[in-house]
Amino acid sequence: MDTQKEALRRIISTLANKNEELQTFLETVDTTLSGLQEESSKVTSDLEAELEQLSSALDEKGAELRGAIKEEAQRKEVQLQKQLSEGRVAMMSCEELLDFANQTLTITNEEEFLKAAKQIKERVTMAPAFRLTTRPAASSSFSEFTVDFSVERAGLQRLHFLPVPAAPQVDPSCCVVCDNTVMVAWQPAGEGGADGGGGRIERYEVEYRKTNQESPLRAAGACWEKIHDITDTQVTITGLKFDSHFVVVRVRARNKAAAGEFSEPVAIETTAFNFGFDAATAHPELKVQSDTVTWEPQGVKGHDPRLKSKENKSSSRSATPSPNKTAGSRAGRDRFAGESYTVLGDQEMSGGCHYWELRPLADWKSFSVGVAYRASLGRFDQLGKSAGSWCLHASQWLQSSLAAKHNNRAKALDWPLPQRIGIYCNYDNGDLFFIDVDHLRLLHSFKTKFSQTLVPAFTVWCGGIAVATGLQVPSFMGKFLSTNQSLSNLSQ
Repeated sequence: MDTQKEALRRIISTLANKNEELQTFLETVDTTLSGLQEESSKVTSDLEAELEQLSSALDEKGAELRGAIKEEAQRKEVQLQKQLSEGRVAMMSCEELLDFANQTLTITNEEEFLKAAKQIKERVTMAPAFRLTTRPAASSSFSEFTVDFSVERAGLQRLHFLPVPAAPQVDPSCCVVCDNTVMVAWQPAGEGGADGGGGRIERYEVEYRKTNQESPLRAAGACWEKIHDITDTQVTITGLKFDSHFVVVRVRARNKAAAGEFSEPVAIETTAFNFGFDAATAHPELKVQSDTVTWEPQGVKGHDPRLKSKENKSSSRSATPSPNKTAGSRAGRDRFAGESYTVLGDQEMSGGCHYWELRPLADWKSFSVGVAYRASLGRFDQLGKSAGSWCLHASQWLQSSLAAKHNNRAKALDWPLPQRIGIYCNYDNGDLFFIDVDHLRLLHSFKTKFSQTLVPAFTVWCGGIAVATGLQVPSFMGKFLSTNQSLSNLSQ
């Protein structure tokens, strides 16, 4: 029967995986259908706009050519009308003179005849008909305006859709993840280099989204973030919080007017230490909101009287908890109390390298940041006062001070109070570094051998702090890890 149950469990697991795969597939198809409808409407609108522009250009050119013909016809008509008018006047004058000459031939008196003949001679010399050219001032030919748009017509007939650029190919070997940025590199598709088989590529578009699925095809749900107008074959994505295991990226090419298909999505691993505050451990006077912790005093009425009595009783006890007090025995009673204004992180460290940052908020007076064994902290214990906690303590109450604390010992640090503190923990090597991030200065380092799982730990009194998580170990840590620039350690 156990064998049958195991077989059934495998079947259920297979069905669950297939169901998830089908769900992802349906979501992808639905998204694709919506995108198809939107894209179809868009390209139709773009086509109509291009045809309208083409028609407008043709109408504009036609109007220009018609205007040139009309202007030339008007110019020639004016010249010919002027010749007609002058010719008519000359012909009337000529006819009158011809009539007068014929009448002169009938004169019998010699003196009168000679006088009339002289007048005819003078009038002929001055007659308009003899000063008027008999050649038309303008030709009726319009051959210079003959058009032949056969080439243009053939060009219009060859009009077609712009070739679509082929999908580029993301090159995972050239993608670099560093300092919470992802540099994505790709190769244009095809042997044509930048042409990519679809005309000259003018720019690229990159889309990315976070996921915890290693398979890019199963990375559904989150919306794609977009980066437009990329002219190079690589781009660096900045401003990321690595709160997922992978970032899925894809890229497509765009020529003058057409965008090609996206490349196959590639999942790039983005490992970082990401945690939140464990609100169940927070002191009653600490307000936990997202990535901030603020101290909000409630007065005596805000304290549980049982906690006050336990605080008084514990004041004479050692800060080191009883060996019999385990995390299990404190179940449901993990909230810090008394003067231990502490809250822990909700993720444990049992190996590897981890990094996070702290920034004090306005009007802060005192805070501590470090790591601790969760099981070793009592409800009234303060960070740095037990063998299971290490911290950096900053204060500007009465006077500014900075100190490293561990096992109820403190070392004063002669540094200005930092505005941003980086915490680096290499569990395997037993290294704990506190860095002034703004000035890239090592404030203090602990060297020990961690024997239990660690959690980030914070104490806040007056004001508040903001914590940045989901951060990679920054590249500048190499400066501190590869040199001997360290202060005296408070070791276990």
